[in-house]
Amino acid sequence: MTEKRSKWRYRLFHTYFLLRRPMTLGARGVVIDEAQGTVFLIRHTYVAGWQFPGGGVETGHTVEQTLAKELMEEGNIELTGRPELFAIYHNAHASKRDHVALYVCRSFRQITPFVANREIAEAGFFKLDALPEDITPSTRQRLAEILNDLEPPLLW
Repeated sequence: MTEKRSKWRYRLFHTYFLLRRPMTLGARGVVIDEAQGTVFLIRHTYVAGWQFPGGGVETGHTVEQTLAKELMEEGNIELTGRPELFAIYHNAHASKRDHVALYVCRSFRQITPFVANREIAEAGFFKLDALPEDITPSTRQRLAEILNDLEPPLLW
């Protein structure tokens, strides 16, 4: 079989599976300042509750590129070191095919304070012992897993 034909078959096969078994993948970052005892959280304009910054991985981007882009967009946070992959969760709340890669980010800097926009109503660092009341249950649980060195479950 020629190389050209092989590439064509690969593309056809790959396209079939993309249409037949679409899967979404998101990246979220737990930005922790251990010296200050704080974590960075956001509140969207269109979803209730405080949560970790993040977003969907677009075609052509890696999960870490997506994480870096979302942290900058949602908090003016620049990673200064590589984030640590904590777990990959199945997020059945979003869809049967959604997954979330959760990273712990300990090496970062906030370039400027965040200013609200059309997507993010509020964002900021919160003391770990004084989290907002309306933090989402999943966000609270993920923090507990990270801070208490708990085995992460498979579901978000």
